[in-house]
Amino acid sequence: MRRHRWAVCIGGIAVVLLAAVAMAWAEAPLTPPRPSALTPEGFAEGQSLFNQYCSHCHGPNAVQGERPRDLRRLKLRYGDNWRDMLLSTVERGRPERGMPSWQGTLSDETIAKISMFLEHVQQ
Repeated sequence: MRRHRWAVCIGGIAVVLLAAVAMAWAEAPLTPPRPSALTPEGFAEGQSLFNQYCSHCHGPNAVQGERPRDLRRLKLRYGDNWRDMLLSTVERGRPERGMPSWQGTLSDETIAKISMFLEHVQQ
């Protein structure tokens, strides 16, 4: 009987923690960066940040032979929602596909600069 109570207690704690995480995600506004006038310096900075944080999986300068990892094809794959998909994936990750969550690791400014770089390399 004592073990059963312990298992119920642990299960309850797990449910509360999962609910807290779900509520935090629901409350966090997803505001995808929008395209802006990108200067050559801004492009170079976004490219450099991309190569620093993303190129190990997505190829240098976003050139990757594997279609699922080729981030130059986001607009082709997701249409007008590509920015939303990019931001959601960067923030939450896709662990089942090997993509980690970068939320809390990369600043919003860094993510925005990488997004602006990706805006200009879409095919």
